[in-house]
Amino acid sequence: MEIKSKIADEVRRMKRCLGKVPGLAVVLVGERRESQIYVRNKVMACEEVGIKSMVTELSTDCAEAEVHDAVMQYNKDPSIHGVLVQLPLPQHLDEAKVLDAVWLEKDVDGFHPLNMGNLAITGREPLFTPCTPKGCIELLLRAGVEITGKKAVVIGRSNIVGLPTSLLLQRHHATVTVVHAFTENSKQVTCEADIVVAAAGLPNLVRGDWIKPGAVVIDIGTTPVEDPSCEDGYRLVGDVCYEEAVSVASIITPVPGGVGPMTVAMLLLNTLDAAKRILNFA
Repeated sequence: MEIKSKIADEVRRMKRCLGKVPGLAVVLVGERRESQIYVRNKVMACEEVGIKSMVTELSTDCAEAEVHDAVMQYNKDPSIHGVLVQLPLPQHLDEAKVLDAVWLEKDVDGFHPLNMGNLAITGREPLFTPCTPKGCIELLLRAGVEITGKKAVVIGRSNIVGLPTSLLLQRHHATVTVVHAFTENSKQVTCEADIVVAAAGLPNLVRGDWIKPGAVVIDIGTTPVEDPSCEDGYRLVGDVCYEEAVSVASIITPVPGGVGPMTVAMLLLNTLDAAKRILNFA
């Protein structure tokens, strides 16, 4: 991928000039299968571009103080420039408190309230933009999709994906509607969209007849569904019924292999940017 190649070049230049490389740390709590997959992919991607990576794994029933301590240890480590907590966390942990513990300048996931707030305010710029929404916009721009003035529907309003995606689309001057669990006539609303971003986490929610002919569809959903025929005993299914949508949409991202690799690339880019800022490297 072109983005990874450029990141690797910059990492090599940093190592040559400073004798240092960017460092990314991940705190993983519990044994959720998809979270383990995501973390494994992030570590492999770091290796590909020369970024140092570290992972702390904690048990599902660990105390909140343990998670906080792990985050603080990485905050204070000068060789680590990006810290992320893999979400979702087990229910007994206060997600907001844990994410608030990540220092702003190392918040490469872009979930800190100040980063989210600056994303929402016109004229302000966050230090980091959340990776999946940032990746969605990058995909649209690289595919030559016109965003300005177009009707966009974001299905899902999570702090991680739906909300920041809607904010980024507005920054690119789309007219944005957010569809959620309480929306009436979700199908009808979605049918009018030029750009559909599905981020509800409900397999095959969006059917072919939800999509306007020629619309662009970005499918962020990745839900593991049991499938004995697959090597791992399951397969990842998107929010969009791909078989139905592919004949209606002008562009549609597959699951897996669509938004996921771009999300990881944006994480690497955010980590590189964090290291440049902290090390004052232009």
